[in-house]
Amino acid sequence: MRNLIRATAIGAAVALIVAASAVARPETVRLGTLVFRGDGGVFPAKLPKHRQAPIGGWVKVRLGTIDGSHPPAVQRAIIDFDRAFQVNAKGLPVCKEVRLVALSTPLARRACRGSIVGSGEGEVEVAFADQRPFSATGPITLFNGGVHGGTTLLLTHAYVAVPTPTAVITTTKITRVPRGRFGLHTVTEIPEIAGGAGSVTGFRFKIKRTFNYKGKMSSFITASCPTGLFFVRARVQFTGETMMKLGNAIPCTSRD
Repeated sequence: MRNLIRATAIGAAVALIVAASAVARPETVRLGTLVFRGDGGVFPAKLPKHRQAPIGGWVKVRLGTIDGSHPPAVQRAIIDFDRAFQVNAKGLPVCKEVRLVALSTPLARRACRGSIVGSGEGEVEVAFADQRPFSATGPITLFNGGVHGGTTLLLTHAYVAVPTPTAVITTTKITRVPRGRFGLHTVTEIPEIAGGAGSVTGFRFKIKRTFNYKGKMSSFITASCPTGLFFVRARVQFTGETMMKLGNAIPCTSRD
């Protein structure tokens, strides 16, 4: 049972993966006793001013409390990205969720090798009332889930193999919604972890994928740099009606 909880906790942890992209530079945000520490960015930082170019992103995040107490669980992450960002999955192989069920990480990656867009590691802390808290960690893999009615799906697979192999899959929805300086909207719902006893405490990942479509090179994520800054904002909802708001400006350099 404890190992099953570990696997479930890891799967939920990576569902928060998109929220970490709101980090532009090393930063610490506090809300009551809750502390968010993160670092991240895009590469390359030098981009065309008026046309889209392939990019990748990386993120490293820690969540905890200033007094060492068990942090509240994350329930939902809503992120708005700068309108200069675009997600393009057209022509990229699609992975269906049913193909990943009950597979280990190596087997999942083999089953949908062509759909992989990123990878990393997640960590969760589980604290039951009758025992000391314990941490669960495991590999995560991001897959292109395809485009459906204007929504791009991002499938996240997590796996723990001790003692019984267990795979957990979460889904993030990405849509193009013009909102002033923002244009890319993402929503991730995080399921309850270990009956409410588990909380995300950290994760790191890189996301980047280029592919050939109709004889031309394409990229899962592209961007231009018209103003020298990418604006990102996030709302992360925790249990107990706690809401943490994050916002930042990621610097970029125009090359034309």
